[in-house]
Parts: sequence; C-alpha cells; structure tokens
Amino acid sequence: MELKELYDRFRDPKTIGALAKMIEQEAQKLPRPINIMEVCGGHTHTIMKYGLLQLLPQNIRFIHGPGCPVCIMPKERIDHAYILATQEDVILCTLGDMIKVPGSKGSLQDARSQGADVRFVYSPLDVLKIARENPDKRVIFFAIGFETTTPMTAALLQKAIEEGIENLLLHVNHVTVPEVMRELIDSRDEHIDSYNNQIDAFLGPSHVSVMAGSKIYEEFPTRYGRPVVVAGFEPVDVMEGVLMLVRQFNEGRCEVEIQYKRSVTREGNRKAQEMIDRYFIKRDLFKWRGLGNIPKSAWRLREEYGAYDAERVYELPKEEIEDHKLCICGDILRGMAKPTECQVFGTACTPAKPLGSCMVSSEGACAAYYKYGNLLTN
Repeated sequence: MELKELYDRFRDPKTIGALAKMIEQEAQKLPRPINIMEVCGGHTHTIMKYGLLQLLPQNIRFIHGPGCPVCIMPKERIDHAYILATQEDVILCTLGDMIKVPGSKGSLQDARSQGADVRFVYSPLDVLKIARENPDKRVIFFAIGFETTTPMTAALLQKAIEEGIENLLLHVNHVTVPEVMRELIDSRDEHIDSYNNQIDAFLGPSHVSVMAGSKIYEEFPTRYGRPVVVAGFEPVDVMEGVLMLVRQFNEGRCEVEIQYKRSVTREGNRKAQEMIDRYFIKRDLFKWRGLGNIPKSAWRLREEYGAYDAERVYELPKEEIEDHKLCICGDILRGMAKPTECQVFGTACTPAKPLGSCMVSSEGACAAYYKYGNLLTN
C-alpha cells in the first residue's frame, strides 16, 4: 500500500462519518456528559483541522491538555538556552519550534539575529556531525521531548562516548507523561469549581506509547477511575478512540485500551527504555509551564555523565520567571481555558509575534485555534 493510500484510508470522510454516527448512538445512552482530555497537541491539531468537534454530540467534550514539550517549557529554561547560545565559541542546537519560543531575554531566534550560532536539527544524531566538524567549538544540544525523543538523546550520548567526542554537551529537558496526567487529575479533584473542567477520560498519545508502552497508563483506571485509550493522530484514529471511550462508560468498564494497535504494545520498546535508564535518572522536581513543579516528571543525566551536562559545566540562573501578565498559556496548558478565552489571542499574540509558547509551537492549542479558527468549537 502506497503512503498516500494509507493516509487516505485514515482520513476517509465516509469512515469518519460512520464513526460519528456510532458515537452519536452510544452517546445517547450516557447518563451525563463526559470530558475527554487529549494529552498531546498532535490530537488537538487533528481535532481542529478536520472539524471533529462539529461531528460529536454536545455531551462529549474535549479538554485540551499540556500539548507538547515546547509548550510546557518554562521561561527560565528558555533563558538557559539563550544564555548558552550567547557564550563564546558555542554552537547551540535544538529541535522543532524551540527557536521561536520567547524567554525573558528573548528567543533563540533573537539570539541568532545578534550573532549567536543557533542551529535547528531534525534529529539529535545530526548534532554529532556538527560536533565532529567543529572540534574547536562547544556544541550544546538543548534536548526536549516526551518519551518519544528521549531515547534519541540517549543514543546521541552513547555515540559521542563511543567515538570519544568531548566537545558535546547536553541541556536535558525531557519530560514524562504519566506524572503530568496525575497532576492534572489531582489538582482538579482538590479544587474543582466546575464540571466543565473535570477530566473523565484520556486519549493517550500514540508516539509516546510506542516507546513507553501502554502499561504507563494502567494506574489511571485502577487508582483514579479514568479510562485511557491510546489513539493515533489521524482523524479516523481519534474518532475510533472516542468511540472506544464512550463504550467503556456505557458498559461500566474502566480500562486501558489500545486503538493504535498497528504500532503500540503494552510493553513498548524495551531497548529504548533500557537506553533511557542507562544514561538518565529522574529529577526530584521539574517545573512545567502553567503547572508548576511536578515531582519525578523529567530526566537528567546520571552523575557519571556529568562531564556532558551543560547545567553542571555552566553556571545558569535558577530563579523562576513569571509569564506575561496578559497571557493565559498556563490555564490553557492545564485545560482550564480555551485559547479563544484569552484577551490577546489573535491580536497582540499571533504566530508571527507570540506572547506565549502555546501560540509558537506547531502542536500548541493556540496555534491550532489560530490556524483553524474559522471552524466552530463546542
């Protein structure tokens, strides 16, 4: 099957329509409305791009979650990247939209415009080539990502050690999904002021689960009474995932199910997990934008690899920095507000001139609403 044919299969309007009818039939049996949080911004963009909100009945609602590792990066960590990029004889490399995210000192894009050597890479292993070609420079990789990209950073470090490359440093900002899911539930259960913001179920991100396995979600049905369906990012995947969740409610079940069976297993990629454990250990605390300090929710390098740790080699500030007063990115990342509720959305804050990370990232909720804002939302 050709790639286009495969994509068309998971974006087929007839299939999406058929799933919408099945969801409608199941939703009529629900005793009350249910709120489904999609943890990943990839799901948010699919929901908005394909108008899935309009296909669902009113008693099934989406709550947008933390989105992506770019969105949740606090300003002080972005400032670390800016400071490192402006050091003498440094090349700073990073992935994705990190170059555009504003910190208190500016963005990496601003640093580059002032002469800093900041480079966008498609893969962490690209950094290895840059380090080889620039032996007289310190090459620092500002590493971001959930469980999906953490193994690649581990592989980068392993290759550097094997090849004896000594001019490579890592600034590690890898975060993990289950801990933030716990925080999102606990904070609501303690301080819930409206049913509209209660989380009844989760759509789990498929790419994270390919690496970590669906087992990482098993505490949520057993401990919290929240079902989880691990779903792919195509519209058919999302609609099928919603249908599976609604059926769980109607059948009195509360389980972890895998919709994305074409790639996700319960155990995940054990080799990738072993790579992470070899080089990384959990931080006691890591600050998430809008969520505060969450215990054991991020990785750092193990002590024996301290020579590769930019946070140890350089003296970096530890003070926390508040977000822009007009930006409600924190509430959006917690699923307590929609982007359209922000007074600067689409006016003072746009993708070209963002105030917050939710508008910068290609997976951010604000970016999704801005790009597909002509669609009605429920």
